[in-house]
Amino acid sequence: MEKDIVYIYDTTLRDGAQTSGIDFSVADKIAVAKMLDAVGVDYIEAGWYGANDTDNEFFQNLPSLQNASFTSFGMTRRGNKKVKDDAGFTTLLNTDARVVTLVAKTWDLHVSEALGVSLDENVNMITDSIKYALPLMKEVNIDAEHFFDGYKANPEYALRCVTAARDAGADWIILCDTNGGTMPDEIEKIIKEVVKHVPGDHLGIHCHNDTGCAVANTLIAVECGVRQVQGTVNGLGERCGNADLNTVIPDLVLKMGYKTNITDLKMLTKLSNFLCDRLNIPKNKFAPYVGARAFAHKGGLHVSAILKNPKCYEHISPEKVGNERKILVSSQSGRSNITAILNNVGIDIESLSKETVGKILEEVKHKEFKEGITYDGAEASFELMVRRTMGEVPHYFTLDSFRVFDEMRHNEKGKLVIFSDATVKILINGKAYLEASEGDGPVDALANAMRKVLLPVYPEVDDLHLIDYKVRIINTEKGTGASPRVMVESSDKDGNRWNTVGVSKDIIDASFTALCDSFIYKLFKEGVMCKNLEDDASA
Repeated sequence: MEKDIVYIYDTTLRDGAQTSGIDFSVADKIAVAKMLDAVGVDYIEAGWYGANDTDNEFFQNLPSLQNASFTSFGMTRRGNKKVKDDAGFTTLLNTDARVVTLVAKTWDLHVSEALGVSLDENVNMITDSIKYALPLMKEVNIDAEHFFDGYKANPEYALRCVTAARDAGADWIILCDTNGGTMPDEIEKIIKEVVKHVPGDHLGIHCHNDTGCAVANTLIAVECGVRQVQGTVNGLGERCGNADLNTVIPDLVLKMGYKTNITDLKMLTKLSNFLCDRLNIPKNKFAPYVGARAFAHKGGLHVSAILKNPKCYEHISPEKVGNERKILVSSQSGRSNITAILNNVGIDIESLSKETVGKILEEVKHKEFKEGITYDGAEASFELMVRRTMGEVPHYFTLDSFRVFDEMRHNEKGKLVIFSDATVKILINGKAYLEASEGDGPVDALANAMRKVLLPVYPEVDDLHLIDYKVRIINTEKGTGASPRVMVESSDKDGNRWNTVGVSKDIIDASFTALCDSFIYKLFKEGVMCKNLEDDASA
């Protein structure tokens, strides 16, 4: 193992699966494992064989890997029991994963309280397990659970456990901040002592984020000589999560000059988004490096500067990690924001007068201040607003009326549930179309009714899907009379995503406005010609 390489051990499928509200199916695990392998991590912790049906089935169907090694995870032998007679332990060695990571207690409190064995017996458990597993496995790792708490309580015993693991032949000894309560200065001080007994190129670090220091603690450990880092994609994990590999890896490579076997950091943003999409969980837009707003600029002063030199307000080029720069528009914007966004969407800035740009900027500020409509995060609605000002958006359809109806009644099983129905009347090509539809809530019913009207005339909307819906209350001082701002995120089969906004005193009306913009934006981007040549106002 080269000392200038830091090895990446991903525990998303095991520790990440312990995140509150997260459940991996076997299909999820297979898909995520393949993606992690494509990114180039060194180890993928598959789970704990024998612990649950999902992990058992996954171990029986491990996909082939090109770069990474699967690891199985479990305990050392139980106390006062021979290794060969401990079925829970030997089961871990009978999978297609040829690397095993064994949890070992290193905190004397846990040895006496949790395991109920003597301190000497715990050391024997570590030694016996490693020696038994070594001939059967490609690598044997020891997960030194609660090491830092153990060291602070009894440094002599904690060191005795890890040196016993080294002497028994363990390939990696991972120092775990299991409770996540150790501070960076403590990590540094303790690891500097550990490396006097165990070489750093046989040490790993596993940090939880209960103090918000998991990434910092991981990086400090590497600076102190540790050469394996453990973590999860997007920082998933028990309680507050684990060290986020999407932050740790670019920090190591781009900021600290270390090497990893991940050759293309551009995959990191894709990996982050892939996991969220796979698990159907919200993306952290503000995550370092990979978040959708990690390189977003809103203030006019900032935008003006980065248009001259991105280094003014960006610590790295977003392309290095597969992300992109975003210019936002709001009441905080200046002319630079407007011109930058217009340029990004392909509008010829040179063809616009300064007066036109000024009017667009004033319109943005007016709508935000007077109506509560903000285009920050609703780029599609902003582009439509600009192109409407320029007379470029066709009048695809005109709303005549809509009605939404909610009713609580008994279903066929006798359970009291809410039923939502919506009816819309829309004019297309001078003809009125009336359709009704049910849905999972009033907004879904409204979207379904709109789709039934539009699809026969505009088949391009068939692959439009609403993937997120957010409501924020503005002018809250009015209490229940406050106006809701609705943000809708949509996508299509090509992976395009766009956001639209609507504001009204009525939440359904605000939703309808955002939905209309979503359908219109899809049609406009597809280059669909207008089916209504009459000079109606668009919806």
